[in-house]
Amino acid sequence: MTPDWSGLDRELEHWQEAGLTLPLWWRDDDAMSQSAELDRLADLSAELDLPVHLAVIPQGVTADLARFVAANPQLIPVAHGWAHQNHAPAGEKKAEFGAHRPLEELLDDAERGLTRLRELFGASLRTMFVPPWNRVSPEMLTWLAGAGFTAVSTFGPRSSAKPASGLLRVNTHLDPINWKGSRSLLPPDQLIAQAARQLRDRRLGDADNAEPYGLLTHHLVHDEAVWEFTADLARRLLNGPAEAWIYDERMS
Repeated sequence: MTPDWSGLDRELEHWQEAGLTLPLWWRDDDAMSQSAELDRLADLSAELDLPVHLAVIPQGVTADLARFVAANPQLIPVAHGWAHQNHAPAGEKKAEFGAHRPLEELLDDAERGLTRLRELFGASLRTMFVPPWNRVSPEMLTWLAGAGFTAVSTFGPRSSAKPASGLLRVNTHLDPINWKGSRSLLPPDQLIAQAARQLRDRRLGDADNAEPYGLLTHHLVHDEAVWEFTADLARRLLNGPAEAWIYDERMS
């Protein structure tokens, strides 16, 4: 069944009639090494002319990923925690950097990850911290800038642009995967309605349009439906009011 894009198309028309611009960014999580899925991600990014901020797991990263990223500058590495290891007690939502460990341990792991990625990626690394499962202890945010980070990214509209001194928050807003069910694509009409609603809130001033609108993907687990929807959505946004956004440390 073909998705019904009409609701989003109408919203995009409202944006263009109002002369508004939508800053659009793309974050893809859980990279560690080169793969056929990563090849496809890089190809789609180049085709769309929409760079991907690639959240790399430092503990498991391999040298071949660094070589692949160097050859594909549309892939922008950022730090995805340390080991993508859950430390939450049974029955609680998964978190590597939640309030389940001493702050010193959290910061040590974050700094260790940043050091490892700098060794591999050099100047191409952006100092953005992406906590696994999009969860981070509020106490840790206060100290992330001191650990060498300039930005943090989780999921959902941000409540403030600067959660702590020297730290910019840039979240993601739409994840097409049905994590609690099929692990394939969520119902397309549900996703389209969500995107239209989120953009309407921005247009009307009920959400922060200075925050780039973030697509969140996980290339290693995509099936064909997820790939196709992601590409279709990005094309529609870019053919409308969206302009590709890339994180720059000078923004913080």
